[in-house]
Amino acid sequence: MSVSLPFAAGPHPLAALKRMIGSQEAVLLLAIVTLFVVVGFINPRFVADRNLQSIFLGNAYIAVAAIGMSMVIISGNIDISVGSLIGVLATLSGSLAVAGYPIFICWLVPLVAGALVTGFMGLLVAYVRIPAIVVSLGMLSILKGGLISVTGGAWITDLPEGFHLAQMKPWGLPMPIYFMVVLTFGAAMWMRYSANGRAIYAVGGNAEAARLSGISRERTIMTVFLIHGVFVGIASILFATQLSIIQSTVPPNLELTIITASVVGGVSILGGIGTVIGSTFAAVLLAAIGSSLIFVNISPYWLRAVQGVLILLTVLADLFRRRRQARGN
Repeated sequence: MSVSLPFAAGPHPLAALKRMIGSQEAVLLLAIVTLFVVVGFINPRFVADRNLQSIFLGNAYIAVAAIGMSMVIISGNIDISVGSLIGVLATLSGSLAVAGYPIFICWLVPLVAGALVTGFMGLLVAYVRIPAIVVSLGMLSILKGGLISVTGGAWITDLPEGFHLAQMKPWGLPMPIYFMVVLTFGAAMWMRYSANGRAIYAVGGNAEAARLSGISRERTIMTVFLIHGVFVGIASILFATQLSIIQSTVPPNLELTIITASVVGGVSILGGIGTVIGSTFAAVLLAAIGSSLIFVNISPYWLRAVQGVLILLTVLADLFRRRRQARGN
């Protein structure tokens, strides 16, 4: 007669702790702390309140957009039009505010419009079976070209006072921090514990095995792209309201920064692996690296080179991990 021990069903606490310490999230958090300590020692102004606010507040919208992008990449797809869409939605929100529409409408419309645009992309990817990179490349050209043609890159000024959501500070903490933390935590819990969240991992890891398990690839991809559009809409509001003016152009290299945050955060470019917590940490790390280059008298243009190196190293590490797992099986 066998007796089952109470702790036999779960992993050993030391093994769980080892996995936690060796996770991508822990590595990124250690890198952030080390960067702040080292650069702060070289130049104390780097850790001054004003610079810290610039790092977190000015880049919170990137972390929010990276949450949706991480879901898309985990599902086995990608969206390279995300930067253009943020520029279009920010311009749309500002234009509505200047036209006198209620502030709530000016905040809500970009969320709905973002979901409609990405939902259309998801429709083409899921049901027409056009590769996501082709669909998003076409959408990038449409959005970027259309925005410049319609607005001519003009500045949107005279925004109403209550419009600036990102400048609000409930309980003394800037609003973008609330959005970044709450959305990251909520998305992480949804991805980990909900059936729809787990379906995204299943489809991205092995679409055929997911189909045989009763998971609809088409419905899952549509869900991912719709949620991604909502997160892009929220990011566009934070971007549009952080300053008193809005330039009707697409922020340069924004899509690269968002995708880099997702990939460096541990999301496998091949799909099926990753967390949104890692992408948020990576977004903060990239912002801190860009700021630190200025404080140590290095050209900020090196940030693009750093992003490229981080992407290559992360992809190589992911491929190595997959091959090692395949040999283990």
